[in-house]
Amino acid sequence: MLFWLRRTEPIDRLIVGIGNPGPEYAQTRHNVGFRVVNLLAKQLGVKREEAKFKGIFAVAKLEGLTIGLLKPLTYVNLSGQSVRDAVKRLNLATEQILVVLDDAQLPLGKLRLRAKGSSGGHKGLQSIIEALQTENIPRLRIGIGSPPEGVDMATFVLSPFEPEEENIVAETIEISAEAAKVWAREGIETAMQRFNR
Repeated sequence: MLFWLRRTEPIDRLIVGIGNPGPEYAQTRHNVGFRVVNLLAKQLGVKREEAKFKGIFAVAKLEGLTIGLLKPLTYVNLSGQSVRDAVKRLNLATEQILVVLDDAQLPLGKLRLRAKGSSGGHKGLQSIIEALQTENIPRLRIGIGSPPEGVDMATFVLSPFEPEEENIVAETIEISAEAAKVWAREGIETAMQRFNR
């Protein structure tokens, strides 16, 4: 069933997936955030997305909650521009936002939810922190593994997963979508207890 945002209807939660726009980036390591949001849109019955907040935006219902789904189109390093626009226009507190992003410091398939903290070197998250002027932003980090010896970080995160990694990645995307829904329904502490592994 499809639900649309009425002008007077507030957004209860905003889930932001970090990634780069365009088919050439769709399956890269940097785009796991986009993949989680795409899966959530499918699971929650979104039939149409719209260009909004310098990104792709959709609205759905989750057990009585109105959930916004946002994929910034500003490229990873400028994600904050899109998130700031959404937060301002939707009148959200930072506690109502979950940022879903890749993390090359975590092993492939490992999840780490946190209520706040530094960017850990992730330029997309750093952009959001700077745009919102706070580190108190819930985030879901998804482990993508570390670069092999001799491969620089930029090349690594913009490369696709190896074929033998894709089964792990697909499972991790599924679990991440479930973690995001638990966060939306039950809060960050419950989600951390269930999904930090």
